[in-house]
Amino acid sequence: MSLKPGAFLRTTLPLNLGALPDLDSGRYHSAWLPDHMVAFWPDSIWTPEFTDLATTSPSPHRYLDSLTFAAAIAAKTKTVRIATCVVDTLRRHPAMLAQAAITIDHFAEGRFILGVGSGEMANITPYGFDYSTPTSRFEEAVQVIRRLWEADGPVDFDGRFYKLQRARLDIEPYNGRAPELWVGCSGPRMLGITGRFADGWWPVGNFTPEDYAGQLSRVREAAERAGRDPLAIETAAVLVCLLGEDAEELRRIAEAPLVKAYLLQMRGDFVRKFGVVHPFGDEWKGIHEFDPRLLTREIIVDFLEQVDAKMVLSVIPNGTPKEMALKMKAYIDAGLRVPNFLDYGGMAGLAFGARSAAKVRAAEDELMRLLGDGGR
Repeated sequence: MSLKPGAFLRTTLPLNLGALPDLDSGRYHSAWLPDHMVAFWPDSIWTPEFTDLATTSPSPHRYLDSLTFAAAIAAKTKTVRIATCVVDTLRRHPAMLAQAAITIDHFAEGRFILGVGSGEMANITPYGFDYSTPTSRFEEAVQVIRRLWEADGPVDFDGRFYKLQRARLDIEPYNGRAPELWVGCSGPRMLGITGRFADGWWPVGNFTPEDYAGQLSRVREAAERAGRDPLAIETAAVLVCLLGEDAEELRRIAEAPLVKAYLLQMRGDFVRKFGVVHPFGDEWKGIHEFDPRLLTREIIVDFLEQVDAKMVLSVIPNGTPKEMALKMKAYIDAGLRVPNFLDYGGMAGLAFGARSAAKVRAAEDELMRLLGDGGR
C-alpha cells in the first residue's frame, strides 16, 4: 500500500487554519484532531516563570470541540481524511457519536474517521463522569455505534451501561458506507476490542518498535478470531518526539520545564526499560492516571528537580529530522502505515515552537526519501 504521513492539527485557540491548503495537497493521509477539555500541563507551571508560552496564551486548556472542528475542516478541504484523536466514549453517548460521525462524513464526502478511545482521568473526573470502568463502557459504546450504523431499522441493545429500545438512526451513510472507526489503545483488552470492531488502530502512550509489533499482533489475532481480515485493519501511530538541529539544541529542549513535565504522561514501568526511575515510581500509570488539578506548584517543582535533560533524552525519541526519520522507519518495519511525527520540542518555548513545523516537515521528507517509490 502507498504510505503517507498523518498530520497533527492543533485544536486550541488561537485558531489558525493556515495549514489547511498544505494538508489538502495530497501529501497527507489524514489530519488528526485531538479531543480534550483539559491539557496535560498543570496550571501550576503554565506561568511565565516556567514557560514563555504563557505570555501568549492565558491557559493551556483552550480546546475547541473536535467533532465541530472536524465538520468545519471537512467543509474547507477536498482530499485529506479527517480523524479525531481521540473522542472518548465516556463523555458522549454512543448514539450521539454515531449520528455526529455520519453527519461529519457527509460534509467530508466519505473522508471522516471516527477515532475513539476509553479516555483519560483528566478529561473525565472534573466533569462528574464515572471513570471506574472505562474499558467495559468503551466496549459497549463501540457495539452500539456499529449497530446503529449497520442496522436497517430500529435497534435494541440491553447492556450494562447502555440500553436502547427501538432506537433509530435513519440517516444513511455517505454513499452507503459508514465512517471508518479507528481505536487508540494499548492495553490487552482494548487491543482485543479493536481487532473485533475497528477499521484502524494506533497505540497510545509511549511505545518502542517492539511494543508496536507486539500490540499489532494482538489486534490481528483478535480480528482473525472474530472472522475478520486482520490485514484490513489500518495501522497508525502518533510518535511523540523531540526534533532538534543538533545535540546542543536537543539538550536545551530537554531542559525546558514543560518538556521535562512530559514524564508525567509516561508510565513508570515504561521509563524503567531505559534505566530511568520515574519520580512517581514504577507503578505510576502516566497519561491515564494523573489529574493536573491535583499537581500543585510544590509537587511540580519537586518533580522537575528530579528530572534532568539526560533522563528526558533517554526516554523520549529524539534527534535531527534525518535521525528521527530513521527511528520512525523502525516502526514502519514493525507494521506502521500512517506515521505521524508529534514534535514535543515545540513546548520548550516560543522560539522552538516557531520552528517546529519546519522540523516535522523535514522529518517527513526524509522518511519518504528513505522509503522510496512514493512510500511503497
